Amino acid sequence: MVWPLLNSHTHPHTAQPVLKEQSYSTLMTTNEQSEETMKNTAYAVVFGGVLAVGLPLNAVALWVLVCRHRLKSSSSVFMSHLALSDILLVLSLPTRVYFFATGNWPLSMHACVIATMLFRNNIRSSSFFITFISLDRLLAVVYPLRSRHLRTSANAWKTSIVTWILIVSLNIPESINYLKSMTKDQTINNTNSTNTINITNTTNTTNTPNCFIFNGHNCPYIAYVQSGVIFALLGVNMASTAMVSRILHSHLSNAALVKNKINVMLIFAMNLLMFIVFFLPFSIVLMLGVDPKTAICLASVNCCVDPLLYYFSLDAFWKKKEGSDVEISLARSNENKLELRTQ
Repeated sequence: MVWPLLNSHTHPHTAQPVLKEQSYSTLMTTNEQSEETMKNTAYAVVFGGVLAVGLPLNAVALWVLVCRHRLKSSSSVFMSHLALSDILLVLSLPTRVYFFATGNWPLSMHACVIATMLFRNNIRSSSFFITFISLDRLLAVVYPLRSRHLRTSANAWKTSIVTWILIVSLNIPESINYLKSMTKDQTINNTNSTNTINITNTTNTTNTPNCFIFNGHNCPYIAYVQSGVIFALLGVNMASTAMVSRILHSHLSNAALVKNKINVMLIFAMNLLMFIVFFLPFSIVLMLGVDPKTAICLASVNCCVDPLLYYFSLDAFWKKKEGSDVEISLARSNENKLELRTQ
């Protein structure tokens, strides 16, 4: 009975540093949690805003493309698939809003995989369809007559279907690796929760999959392939922009067509903007394997910008009209040149 009392008097300062260390550790953990909570709230607000703006815009755009333009041109076919991809992304956002707002995932791991793949597919499909739209505009401006047999709705449908098959085929190995990663993380969390008690952490992690925290290291070769494809498609868009700009400045001098020339160049400028601002950051972050949440928030905004692309790409977007004044003018000028050559 003497030893405890003797110890307390013999070492009067032993307990104080331990208490200070524990309080400092608790303070740091609390600050980190409050900072993480603020970030998650910001993510939820961004995703909620994208959902509120992107869903009606893309739904109306898809209705106009299908019902008014009736998918009769290659451009309208590519744009309809782009709008469909954006709608699929927007429909997956409520799960992200709930997860980042509450910190819990109420659904299964497979639902998390589906929501994640819908987002990944939007980035990949959007990059392809935007590039197809650029190439279609390039052919319409540079080769308006010779490209008519290529720029058909049937060819556009074939290209779109092949693109979707390639994109979905990437989901198979990626989904398998994603499920393995989440299962492993949940097993570790369950083991740690049974062995230790964290009095500062109020988030339920024992039954919640570690959803939306997946990086490129889980499936690195797909991350590298995606980054390579994005850079290659960006190069195609840059080359198309340069060629169209040169053709418009050298062949079209009519002042009445200035507005249409500006619209055409806006299409290509917006396409480059989409790649540089939305697609490249996410692909690079995925390849590096760092926290992708900020890049994901930024990339999701692309579905709110795409409807502007439809408006500038199709003259008289709300009317049943095919072909632009620029295309018609270039076609007529080429026809006149051919007539002069034959004479």
